[in-house]
Amino acid sequence: MIIRKAEKKDIPHIYNLVRELAVYEKEPEAVTATVDDYHRDFSDGIFKVIVAETEEGIVGMMLYFTAYSTWKGKMMYLDDFVVNEKYRRKGVGQKLYDEFLGICKEEGVRLAKWQVLDWNKPAIHFYEKNQTEIEGGWFNVKHYFNQ
Repeated sequence: MIIRKAEKKDIPHIYNLVRELAVYEKEPEAVTATVDDYHRDFSDGIFKVIVAETEEGIVGMMLYFTAYSTWKGKMMYLDDFVVNEKYRRKGVGQKLYDEFLGICKEEGVRLAKWQVLDWNKPAIHFYEKNQTEIEGGWFNVKHYFNQ
């Protein structure tokens, strides 16, 4: 298995992993972005991705982008972290996570931030094992725009 930065040719595989995550999170209908959206936005540098690849293909990924914290400064927002179910608990997630932290350090960010569902105990355990801080007391706020 290798961990590497994603290329444009990887976008359909990344999209499929996102769809797999949406099914796991019991919200497959919530994915409204298309593969074409992913292609355009990846090409425009809106987000970056690292992938885990085996001889069977791409089996995991982390999609992230640079953001800014008014309290901390430059930060990285991790939007999705997915490992194909067949490859979970085999070290794939840890390798992706370690690579992500390395990228954050290289890019000089002061904070990496993401969300985890309160019922996703395997993910919560993974983050606790990696000495992250899981905050309470904050609510997600969204505003959708029709296009």
